[in-house]
Amino acid sequence: MYRFRLHDLAMLETLPTSPANLTEKLGELLSHSLSSTARVEKLDATTGRYTVTLRGILDQDEGLPE
Repeated sequence: MYRFRLHDLAMLETLPTSPANLTEKLGELLSHSLSSTARVEKLDATTGRYTVTLRGILDQDEGLPE
């Protein structure tokens, strides 16, 4: 099973990416986190533009298989 690691975070900023690919990668990040929160930083109802910040603690237990 794939295990999300700290060095994988850089790939989240790779552009361009599809919403489906970003959904998959964020899902992997969240599922391998011990805790996580999301905060809406900005929301423009006119344009639909938004900024969301994710914070969490990545599970770095090396005892689990990759």
